[in-house]
Amino acid sequence: MKKVASIFKLFSDVTRLRTLMLLSRAELCVCQIMGVLGVSQPLVSRNLSMLSNAGLLDERRSGKLVFYKLRKNLDEPYSTISRVVKGLTKEDEIFAIDLNSLEECMAYQKKAGSCDMKTFLEFMEKQRARNNSKAAI
Repeated sequence: MKKVASIFKLFSDVTRLRTLMLLSRAELCVCQIMGVLGVSQPLVSRNLSMLSNAGLLDERRSGKLVFYKLRKNLDEPYSTISRVVKGLTKEDEIFAIDLNSLEECMAYQKKAGSCDMKTFLEFMEKQRARNNSKAAI
């Protein structure tokens, strides 16, 4: 029973679900996830650790960066839960915004030619300015 409860606890956090759905679409580093979700590095790292410890993620190191992605062949019950969550988030407004932010983040980093904290901070500043101009309208 404790294992069942821990599985439901893992999927009960919105930030973890958003992270998981992003990682089902692309291989990302911590700074990219921070940029897309607009959350802190400790929160992203803690959630990645939980998802990784559950066996949901593959990791790849490139220099100082670690890239994460959703493991292709998940064990049960994770593969079933992942399919259900993907189906439920297809029309989700927050996930649609996350996907748009992911595209913008990746395009910005490609243009900048790097994926590092400086690029992340530049991207976040651009996002804040854009959100402030939208709020003013």
